[in-house]
Amino acid sequence: MKQYQNYINGQWMTSNSNEMTAVLNPATEETIAEVTSSNNEDVDKAVQAAKDAFSDWNSMGVDARLEYLEKLYEIIVANKQRIADTIVQELGASQSFSESGHVPQSVNEMRAMLDDVRDFSFEEKMDTALIQKEGFGVVACITPWNYPFNQIQRKITPALIAGNTVVVKPANDTPLSAILYAELIEEAGLPAGVFNVVTGSGSTVGDYLAGHEDVSVISFTGSTEVGRGLYDKASDQIKKLVLELGGKSAMIGLPGADKHKTVKQSVDTVLNNSGQTCAALTRLIIPEEEKAEYLDIIKKYYEENAQVGDPTDENTKVGPMVSEKQKETVMDYIQKGKEEGAKVFIGGNAIDGRGFFVEPTVFIDVDNKMTIAQEEIFGPVLAVLTYNTVEEAIEIANDSPYGLSGAVTGPNDEEALEVAKQIRSGNVYVNQGPRSPRVPFGGYKQSGLGREVGIYGIEDYLEIKSIMLPE
Repeated sequence: MKQYQNYINGQWMTSNSNEMTAVLNPATEETIAEVTSSNNEDVDKAVQAAKDAFSDWNSMGVDARLEYLEKLYEIIVANKQRIADTIVQELGASQSFSESGHVPQSVNEMRAMLDDVRDFSFEEKMDTALIQKEGFGVVACITPWNYPFNQIQRKITPALIAGNTVVVKPANDTPLSAILYAELIEEAGLPAGVFNVVTGSGSTVGDYLAGHEDVSVISFTGSTEVGRGLYDKASDQIKKLVLELGGKSAMIGLPGADKHKTVKQSVDTVLNNSGQTCAALTRLIIPEEEKAEYLDIIKKYYEENAQVGDPTDENTKVGPMVSEKQKETVMDYIQKGKEEGAKVFIGGNAIDGRGFFVEPTVFIDVDNKMTIAQEEIFGPVLAVLTYNTVEEAIEIANDSPYGLSGAVTGPNDEEALEVAKQIRSGNVYVNQGPRSPRVPFGGYKQSGLGREVGIYGIEDYLEIKSIMLPE
C-alpha cells in the first residue's frame, strides 16, 4: 500500500507525528492509501517555506510566473486520465463524470485564466498616482472533498498568478488529488516553497493553518458552518477571507417551458457527482397545474438515467457517497423529509452491501419551510415544489439562507431572463445557457464571500497600493 508524505519547500517530508491516516475507496470501503497525519509543527514548516518564497515569487513579475504556470498547465493536460482515475478512486464519482466533468472543468478554467490575465493591468496610472496590484503573502487554501482537484486549481491558479505563495490543506476524505497536484507541481519545476501541501484533520491542521500568524489570506470552500468559524480565525489579524460555501439552489420551470429540458438540467446536477455539488439545482419549482406532466417525465428520466453502482463501470451514473458519515447525513435528511410530511416519489432508502450508496431520491409535496428545502443535503436528493404564480415561484426561490446558483427555463429567453434577474443568487442559468470558464463563480448571502474563476477570481488575491508620484 502506498504511503504519502507532505510536500513542503519542494521536498517530501514525513510528519513528526509519525502517524498516518487511511484513505478509503467509498465504493468498496477498502483502504487504498495512507497519508500523513500532520501536526502544528508541520504547518509551521509549510507556512515558513511559503513565507520565505513569497518575496522572490511576488517580485519576479507576472510574465515570469505565467511561464511556470503554463508549464504546469501542459503537465496537467498530459495527466488528465491519471487525474480522473484518482478522483474515481478516492471520491467515488463515476468514471464518466470524472472524465467529462471534473477534469475538463479544471483544464478549461485554468486555460481561461491564463489567457485572460494577459490583458489585465497589474499597474495603472490614475491622475499622478501609480496603482500597483500585488500578492498578499501566504494563502491558506483549505479545500473540500467534492471536487478535490479543481477546488485546488481554483485557488492556487489565481493566488500564484497574483504573486502569493500557498499552503494547501485538502479534505481528509480525498487527499490523493492534492498529493497528485504536488507531484505535477514538482514536475513543472516551480520554485521551492511556492506551493506546499499538508494533509490531516480539518479541525486540527486546518484550524491551526487558518489561524497562523503568517497567513495573510484564508481561501476556503466547504460548509457554511465551518465558514462562519473562519471569521474568528481571521479576526485577530484582519485576514482576507475568500469563502465559497453552501447552496440550496432553485430551478424554476415557468409555465410553458420545455419540461424535458427543465427536468434534465435539474436532475443531472443532482445525480452527477452523487449530488455532492454545492451548486446542484436541488429545488425544482414547477407550476401546480403542470405537476402531473412533470412527475411523469421525472419518473421516466430516473428510470433511464439513475444507474447506481461501481463508479468505474462506464454505465454508472451515480456512485457512492464519499464516506460512511456522509451517507448517514444524507439518510438523516431523507428521514427528516418523511417526518415533516414530504412524500417519497422515488427512492428514499440506503443501499445495503459494500460501499456508501444511497438510492437517488425525489420528494414531492414539499413545502419550502421543510428542512429538506432549506438545508444543503449534499446527496442525490431532489425536492419538487409547486407554485401558482410566477411571483410566488420567485419568492420561493429567494426564500433561502443561500444564494449560490439557480436556473430558469421559460417559453422564451426574454421571459426567463426577466425572472433570472430577480433571483438573489450569484449564478443563474437561463434556458440551459452554458457556463463559461471565464465568468465569476460565487454566492450571495450565506453562500460565501468573493468570487472564483477568471479575472474576478484573481482580483480577490491582490493587494492594491496607491503610490503618489510628484507632479
